[in-house]
Amino acid sequence: MVRRILTAVALFIDAGVHLLLAPGHQDAPPGVISQGTLFLLEAAAALIVGVWVLVRGSRASYAAALVVTFTAFAAVMLYRYVDIPAFGPIPAMYDPVWFFSKTLSAVAEAAGTLLALAGLVRNSRSRRSPGRDT
Repeated sequence: MVRRILTAVALFIDAGVHLLLAPGHQDAPPGVISQGTLFLLEAAAALIVGVWVLVRGSRASYAAALVVTFTAFAAVMLYRYVDIPAFGPIPAMYDPVWFFSKTLSAVAEAAGTLLALAGLVRNSRSRRSPGRDT
C-alpha cells in the first residue's frame, strides 16, 4: 500500500506542476499544439493514472504509471539538454534553465518511474507465486 501511495503522490506532484505551468505556455503559432496544451494533457494523464494506482494497484495501473512518469521525465531531460526544433504539431520546447517547479516535477517523475517499475515487478512476481490468488 505504501508503494501505491508514493507512486500516486509522485504522479499528483507531476500533475500539479504541469497544471501550474500550463497557463504561461499557451502561445503557439497556427497548426502547432501549444506547450501549455501538452502540459494539460500530461497533467490529465498523471491525475487519472495516479487515482488508478491508488485505487487498484494492479499491474496495468503500474504499467500506465511507468509510461506516464518515464515519458515525462525523458521529455524534461531531453528538452533541458537538447535544443530540438519544432516538428509537425509539436512545438520547440528547449528550456536550458532549472527552476524550482521544473526540478520538483523532474524529481517526482524520476521517483515515480522507479516506484512504478518496482510495483510492476512486484505484481509480476506475486502473480507467478504458486498458491496465491490475484
